[in-house]
Amino acid sequence: MISKLNKKIERHPFEPFLPEGCKIVLCGTFPPKQDKWAMDFFYPNFYNDMWRIFGMIFYNDREKFFNKEKKRIDKEGIQDMLRLHHIGIGETVKEAIRTQDNAYDKYLEVVKPVNLPELLKKIPECYDVVTTGEKAASVIASLTTTTVPKVGEFVNCECRLDEDTVRKFRHWRMPSTSRAYPMKTEIKAEYYKRMMQTVGII
Repeated sequence: MISKLNKKIERHPFEPFLPEGCKIVLCGTFPPKQDKWAMDFFYPNFYNDMWRIFGMIFYNDREKFFNKEKKRIDKEGIQDMLRLHHIGIGETVKEAIRTQDNAYDKYLEVVKPVNLPELLKKIPECYDVVTTGEKAASVIASLTTTTVPKVGEFVNCECRLDEDTVRKFRHWRMPSTSRAYPMKTEIKAEYYKRMMQTVGII
């Protein structure tokens, strides 16, 4: 599909990964173009810090999921870890336009946000939605008519799932795991670790 700006509307390539008993769901915005992928799963760029942060938190090994020689990321190992700790991975943007030829959020025009009620219905035990960066946080804030949390903090939200059901949850905003975000990986990991300790994942 082509937009009025003569730019292609792209659909998010991955379906949410929602393991049984999912207690939190991490939601970013949009992955880079496929030629930048080191696996076909969320946060696929070899230089993104998300899976290094998880390696540091759960294994004390930032390179746990990385094969430097092949420039690949261990998708199966990551999914096993997420299942073990009841962590889901999703997105805040279903359809978007890249106004520049890169993956930076500031050049991402949101065409269709996530259907938040639909997502939350699939994870009945989840009361914590974690956004990974300012753009993702702003999308959830707009869908829940709440303020954008400060980095490392949360705001209380509500989402009407149907006529009879309202889900109350905490919306956490974590630092972006992009290398473009000016914060050391070790400090980012501390933010994520504190959040996971608070919600009872670790």
